[in-house]
Amino acid sequence: MLIIVLIIIGCQSKKKKTVFDSPTNGNINISVDESFKPVIDEQIKMFEASYPNAKINVHYKPEAECLKDILMDSATRLVIVTRGLNSKEEHYFQDSMDYVPRWDKIATDAIAIVVNANSTDTIFTLKRLQDQLSGRMGKKETIIFDGLSATSIVRFATDSILKGRSFDTSVVKAVRGSKAVLNYVASDVNAIGLVGISWIGNPEDTAQVNMLKQVKIAFVQCDICPDSPYIKPNQLSILTKRYPLVRGLYYILKENYNGLGSGFVDFMQFERGQLIFKRAYMGSGKMGFAIRNVNINEKLVK
Repeated sequence: MLIIVLIIIGCQSKKKKTVFDSPTNGNINISVDESFKPVIDEQIKMFEASYPNAKINVHYKPEAECLKDILMDSATRLVIVTRGLNSKEEHYFQDSMDYVPRWDKIATDAIAIVVNANSTDTIFTLKRLQDQLSGRMGKKETIIFDGLSATSIVRFATDSILKGRSFDTSVVKAVRGSKAVLNYVASDVNAIGLVGISWIGNPEDTAQVNMLKQVKIAFVQCDICPDSPYIKPNQLSILTKRYPLVRGLYYILKENYNGLGSGFVDFMQFERGQLIFKRAYMGSGKMGFAIRNVNINEKLVK
């Protein structure tokens, strides 16, 4: 009798784990960098409309918390952040799970500098940003971030603007999220905010158009532009990196089978998803959108 029980248990242990989702069906949790909320909301809305049996539960968080989720939380299969895995993280997954999660770049983002609509201070250089963030330009103006630690914009400012140096905490202020950054700048003429372009760059989004009545996007010096020394972030300047404050948008997918996470990633990488990034005025990461000079000769119909 004992032998029979052991055989039954042994057979059960060899059964494959049941998979409850597919690329177009199921229910998963994902964590996403909060600075990309507007465009990822649109991606999920279109994906779920196309596949009614799919449900994506999105949790918007600072980037560091998203990365912690993919490393430590077994329920989180996908994160969308501004970097891929480093070699140490890849080795961790290989040792602990016997495979490395798939990751890649899916779009290019720009960090917009926003000032109050009544401000006349709309010209920036990277040197000026370095001096302001480090406190060398005085304390009249306050730099507003979506958090003093753990967010991707704070990391970008530390790594790419300050080159590893520290903030002067007396000239920077942390608020909770990108929307709060815009609201703060709208209420204070001496405030300068940093937000992802998908929060403020879409002229087809009514809420963003209304916000642009209260704040405005500043110009940043372009060191490689023969025609204009200062430019704003737009798709041309992002794709050509003429606008200096650009960063990638990446997915990290912890799924070693063709499940719902894979389906959503493929949606974002292919035509419809890439067009959603384009409509959000970000740069495409997977599709080539041609840039052409066009002369239009058209008579107005009276």
